[in-house]
This record gives sequence, structure tokens and C-alpha cells, in this order.
Amino acid sequence: MNIRPKHGFVKNTARGLCCGLLSLVLLSCGCAGYRLGPTNGLAAGEKSIQVIPFSNQTIEPRLGDAVTIQVRKQLQRDGTYRVATHDDGDILISGAVIHYRRQEVSFLPTDILTVRDYRLSLTAQVTARERGTGKVLFEQPVTGSTLIRVGADLTSSERQALPLLAGDLARNVTALLVDGSW
Repeated sequence: MNIRPKHGFVKNTARGLCCGLLSLVLLSCGCAGYRLGPTNGLAAGEKSIQVIPFSNQTIEPRLGDAVTIQVRKQLQRDGTYRVATHDDGDILISGAVIHYRRQEVSFLPTDILTVRDYRLSLTAQVTARERGTGKVLFEQPVTGSTLIRVGADLTSSERQALPLLAGDLARNVTALLVDGSW
């Protein structure tokens, strides 16, 4: 009895093996740029940051406190830096909330004078400085924004959106600190 593999079987097996290897190569290339941990070259928690309370230079109350709280939370969540609390941070972050804006986005379909949605934006002048040398790492305005839907009371809607607004600004500040080229 003569058992020989058919030519088509060998051809299909070779084609399947080539497709499998090609898929493996493509999948591994897609992860080639991924880095685990901080992206700025430091080990996680190697340096510490002290967040000095932000001042509020607008007429809207409680903005400085909300931004300070959210910046601290975002830095803790990121984990690249330790958050220092007792005047022992390697880097000092300070800032002032300089601009608060409410811009109309959409109106009620039945009444073009009544606003339905607003875009809230918040700008802070942020400074990052090394404690030891006093060198300014960066000093620039940073903006955060969010959308709100106005219910029965605009003031209540803005108050509820304040942590979201400050959180967006804090994410932008943290991105500058962690991924910045300073």
C-alpha cells in the first residue's frame, strides 16, 4: 500500500503556516512601541510633587480649591510622581485660575433665545519649578472644558459640573508634567 500526501494538502498547509507567521509578525509589531510604566524615563515614584493651592482670579467662587483637589487626585491616579504634602516635594506646582467662560452650544428647538447646552472652559496659568534649583520646568496656560445641559437652574448645573471641569484641567496639567519635554 502506497501512502503519499496529496500535493494540495502540502500546499494548503504551507499557505496556512505562512499566514499564521505573517499574523504573528504583524501583531508583535503593533505592540513594539508600548512601554509599561512612566513615559518620561523616571521610575514610578522616584520624584515627588507638591501642589501649592491654586489661587482664583475670577469672580466665580471655589474654582481654585476644585482645581487643586483634582490636580492632586490626578497625580495620585497617574502614579508617575509621589504627591508630597509637607514641604518636601522635588517639584512644586503652583497656579492661578485666570479665566472662566460659559459659551452657548445649543438652544431649545422651540425657543432660539433659551440655551439648552453650555460649554464651560477654565484656564489656569500653571508653573512647575524644581525645589532645589528653582529652575522653571514650564510656565504656561492650561485649559480644561466640559459640556453641561441646563436644567431648571443654571447655577446648580454649573456647581455639579465643577469637578468634571477641574478634572479635565487636571488631566491636561498631569499630561504636561508626565509627558512634557521640559
